[in-house]
Amino acid sequence: MEIAHLVGGFLGGAQRSLDIAQYDFNPGAGTREVVSGALRDAAGRGVAVRIIYNVDHPGPIPVPPPSEPDVELIASLGLPSKAIPGVPDLMHHKFVVRDGKSVWTGSANWTDDSWSREENVILTVDSAELAHAYAIDFEELWSGGDVERSGFAEPRPVEVGGVQIRPWFTPGFADALTHRIAKKIGHAQRVRICSPVITSAPVLATLAQAIADGKADIAGCVDATETAEVLRQWRADGNVTWKIPLLQQVLGGSFSGKNSTPWAPGSLHDFMHAKVVVADDTVFVGSFNLSHSGEKNAENVLEILDSELATRLSAYVDEVRGRYPAALVPPTPTRSSTEAST
Repeated sequence: MEIAHLVGGFLGGAQRSLDIAQYDFNPGAGTREVVSGALRDAAGRGVAVRIIYNVDHPGPIPVPPPSEPDVELIASLGLPSKAIPGVPDLMHHKFVVRDGKSVWTGSANWTDDSWSREENVILTVDSAELAHAYAIDFEELWSGGDVERSGFAEPRPVEVGGVQIRPWFTPGFADALTHRIAKKIGHAQRVRICSPVITSAPVLATLAQAIADGKADIAGCVDATETAEVLRQWRADGNVTWKIPLLQQVLGGSFSGKNSTPWAPGSLHDFMHAKVVVADDTVFVGSFNLSHSGEKNAENVLEILDSELATRLSAYVDEVRGRYPAALVPPTPTRSSTEAST
C-alpha cells in the first residue's frame, strides 16, 4: 500500500500532463483505487493523461516471464491508451513523465506483488531536460506502436543538482548501453549488481574476465529460478552454450540467488526484480535486465555519476544478496552421466 500511495502522490502532483509507459498495469483490489483514483482526479482537473502498456504475443514464455496487464481496468479509466504488442519483443518500460519536467522510473511494475513481494528500485527526478528525453521515447511508441523503432532518444548527459545523469533507451541504443555498462565494470574496483538474469554478452564476458583477474570487489544477486530457466533454454539451443562457462564463472563468485516462485498464469510473482549496476561511483538503474532479450526490448536506464547514491545502492545490493543462498550453476550434463541417470 505504501508504494501505491507514492505512485498516487506522484500522479496527483500533475498540473498539465501525464504520459505513462507501464509494462504491467495491474494493481490489486486494495490498491487499484489509489492509482486509478489519482488518474481520474488528474483527468478531472484537465490534466492530459496517456497510457501505453505491453500486450504479449502467444509465443513461448520468455525469461523473465510476461506481464498480465488489467486491460479492463485501463479501459474503464476512459483515458487515451494504447496496447503495444510485444512483437518481437517487450514494451518493458515503467516510467511516467509528469508535466514535461519530472520523471518516475525504475524496475517496479504497477502490481501488488511488485510493490510488496519483489525487490525493486524506484527513482524520481525533477528535470525538464531529462523529461524531454523520456517524452521523445514515449512519442516514438505512442505514434508508431512498434518496439523495434523506439529507443532512439540520444543519451545526452544532463546535470541535475550538480549530478550528471545520462538517459539510455533501447532497443535504439542497446548496443551502446551494454558496452557502456561493460566498460564501466571492466575499469571498476567495486562492482555491485542486482539483475534477475545476466545474459548480455558484453556484460557477462566482462564480469567473467574481471572475476578471473581477481582485482575488483564484485558481488550481486540474481533470480535463481529465472536463471535456471535461462540455462535450460541455452542447453536446448546449441548456438549459445558458449555462454554457460561465463555464467558459471560469474555466479561462482560472490553472487546469491533468490529461489522465486516459478511463473504460471495467475501465480505469485516474487522475483528478484531489481535492476542495478554500481561500478565505483557510477550507477546504472532502470527497467533493463542485463539480458540479451532486454537489448531488444523497449527499456530505459539512467546512468548516474554520484558517489553518495553509489554507496547507498551498493549497500542495498549487499542487503539483498545477504537474504539468499549462493547462486550455483550446475554443470552441463555429459552424455555418460545422462545415460547413467536414465
